[in-house]
Amino acid sequence: GAKMSKSKGNVVSADDMIDRFGADTGRLFELFAAPPEKDLDWTEAGAEGAYRFVGRVYRFVTRNADRVVPGGEARTEADRAVLRKLHQTIRKLTEDFESRWHFNTSIAAIMELVNLLYAAEASLSGLVLGQAMEKLTLLLEPFAPYLAEELWEELGRTGPVFRQPWPAFDPELAQEEMANIVVQVNGKVRSRVAVPFGAAKDELERLALTDPKVQPLLTGKRVVKVIVVPDKLVNVVVANL
Repeated sequence: GAKMSKSKGNVVSADDMIDRFGADTGRLFELFAAPPEKDLDWTEAGAEGAYRFVGRVYRFVTRNADRVVPGGEARTEADRAVLRKLHQTIRKLTEDFESRWHFNTSIAAIMELVNLLYAAEASLSGLVLGQAMEKLTLLLEPFAPYLAEELWEELGRTGPVFRQPWPAFDPELAQEEMANIVVQVNGKVRSRVAVPFGAAKDELERLALTDPKVQPLLTGKRVVKVIVVPDKLVNVVVANL
């Protein structure tokens, strides 16, 4: 809890950190651990975690750079899942940069994308791999510019990466395939159901009234009305008989 000072010997040297982990690791760790305006506690474990993540991204791109195939279309379920996550991540970072400046949540979103890329690696087409690695590199540039420049060259791109335009997201691709409907009884959340987007109100009402978690709450009650907000919630209003 003491203030950082040379006399107390509790200063973390930026030069030492860069020598051990690299500048990108230091930047990623600091932005992930706390917002820029807040204090943070330096931890070796946190720095090592950021260092492992940098290496993980580098290995993925260098291992798959020669699998990139231009043109074509997404073919597999893994392709579609990665494209959806990719465009959701771009949307997340774009919104963070335009409003909140919460870099820790931006970095967390990138980490989630990388986890999915590793899980789906063997099933991805060359087309989706190329799109994912290119856009991942552009998303990393504000946080890890040296890594991004290395990846840009590995992908055969020319020109400094920081001069490239920010990637745009496709709202349709970023949309989840299923809507997560909140089911309430008298305004209290009692269950959730997953349905395709655009499901009819009658179908949502039926699912809510037959939900195993909701049915016991209807016993001995009279359904006064059912309020349906498409793609969002169903509220069953009940009263005593």
